[in-house]
Amino acid sequence: MKFAKLLPALALSGLILMACGTTTTTTTTAKGKITVLLPDSQSSSRWETDDRKFFDAAFKAAGLSSSDYSIVNAGGSATTQQTQADAAITNGSTVLLLVNLDSGSGATIEANAAAKGVKTIDYDRLTLNGKANYYVSFDNVSVGKLQGQGLVKCLTTMNVSKPKIVELNGSPTDNNATLFKQGYDSILQPLYDAGTYSKVADQSVPAWDNQQALTIFEQIITAHASIDGVLAANDGLGNAVISALKTRQLNGKIPVTGQDATAQGVQNIIAGDQCMTVYKAIKAEANAAASLALELRNGTAPTETMSKVNNGTTDVNSVLLVPVSVTKDNIMATVIADGFRTVAEICPASLADKCTALGIK
Repeated sequence: MKFAKLLPALALSGLILMACGTTTTTTTTAKGKITVLLPDSQSSSRWETDDRKFFDAAFKAAGLSSSDYSIVNAGGSATTQQTQADAAITNGSTVLLLVNLDSGSGATIEANAAAKGVKTIDYDRLTLNGKANYYVSFDNVSVGKLQGQGLVKCLTTMNVSKPKIVELNGSPTDNNATLFKQGYDSILQPLYDAGTYSKVADQSVPAWDNQQALTIFEQIITAHASIDGVLAANDGLGNAVISALKTRQLNGKIPVTGQDATAQGVQNIIAGDQCMTVYKAIKAEANAAASLALELRNGTAPTETMSKVNNGTTDVNSVLLVPVSVTKDNIMATVIADGFRTVAEICPASLADKCTALGIK
């Protein structure tokens, strides 16, 4: 199966795969099942609302029946994910697509799979010191850079002088959160060093938990009454910040970033409460991972030209996609044009007038 077969015709000309060429494979008899191991539904709504449906569609489009693959969710429990992985291997899975809850538990899953001849693909999150055969994700440092650039642009537009910034980072056990921070700090740190900006708080949120994010930010804003901007690492954390700002009637006055282009995140942008989000074409990401999984199941080694990403012990063959910044000015040209979001889900009655004003229809 050619790698390109499952990739959608993306509407965004800038949304491309990095370093992926074509491949020629020979037809073989498929062996075993494919299991997708999703992490939770708390860190981001994407796992259940987006990734699950795109994987399901990709496998069905490839002719697989429900007995050929399964998609399970660990509900935030590393122990549950380990159990799910063990059960998948016992029940005949020869390929695991893993979104780890943390690198430690993920590496254990991958070591066990490798010992039993089962292939693994790190999906979206790299497992540090793991044994994945492939890694499919986005250029996550670039995601962070877009967030940093977006916050700077919003603060500049608002003519904020010497803004005081809060950085609300993702889970300390998620390597992606580390990469996001590397990206936005590459934009913000020079401004801190120059005295143009100042950082008043820099805290991580365990497990990307939105309720903990709310508690953490409430403590920050109580300790620092003067805050001018919040670098929130994803839309869930951003929404927690916005909730706290609303109670103080500060929403819309302090720019807040995000990531994932969730329906809630895009609604917050339309409402004027969120500065920007980062759109990661999850359909393309899921299709790329599904294509690799199918080739591994078929016993044909993919021949695509790929990037190399070091996981701490080895360079992993990787497919990295390019993220896109979304603001109120390009919602129609990005998430709507690409079919990722619909007008109906981002424009409820309460936002109808604002959607009309922005030309979202």
